[in-house]
Amino acid sequence: MTTIPGNLQEVHQRIERACEASQRPVASVTLLAVSKTFGPDAVVQAMAAGQRAFGENYVQEGVDKILALRASHPGADLQWHCIGPLQSNKTRLVATHFDWVQSVDRLKIAQRLSEQRPDGLPPLQVCLQVNVDGGAHKSGVTPAELPALALAVAALPRLRLRGLMCIPDPVPGFEAQKTVFVRCRGLFEQLNDQGFALDTLSMGMSDDMEAAISAGSTMVRVGRGIFGARPLSAEA
Repeated sequence: MTTIPGNLQEVHQRIERACEASQRPVASVTLLAVSKTFGPDAVVQAMAAGQRAFGENYVQEGVDKILALRASHPGADLQWHCIGPLQSNKTRLVATHFDWVQSVDRLKIAQRLSEQRPDGLPPLQVCLQVNVDGGAHKSGVTPAELPALALAVAALPRLRLRGLMCIPDPVPGFEAQKTVFVRCRGLFEQLNDQGFALDTLSMGMSDDMEAAISAGSTMVRVGRGIFGARPLSAEA
């Protein structure tokens, strides 16, 4: 019988092997446990195994979980990432409760997050989501529009632009997966060449993390590989 701590151990071993194959230090890749649709009990199990960074796709579900965990484990020092598509009517909740937002792809959303981030909190850490493989109905800024958006977001108060995030369509095979991730890595490097001090490249999930790490990912987002098959979410 698989357990969340056992699954976490297996995922860490996969990260270690991928880093070794790419001649990268293991510490250069952060694991984000995607806890969407799982309750606080699942997060507590992952916490017991040492996990501290968690990703949520659905804002209200995420806020409810954040508040529950802050009440039950006030000293846990968890880090919460919003990684799902973000609508204007949910920005205040995100700005108030989350530590990171990885799915910013419009200036309007970034402006609202900046305006609504409470003064007493640290800057909201932001990644720009890039539609790196050109899907017509996908979230994400286009590569052509990325530099202008990065420049505008970096200038906003109470936000700190940290890097890029992408969710490419599934493709079979390591090399095909890596090719898409290398494209995102190239955009990341271009921005840094232009003077942006970006340090986060959020790429790779349960089925393609090895290819993402080989391409330079600094953060992999793993849900199913840790928590198992997902129950349905009302907000989904």
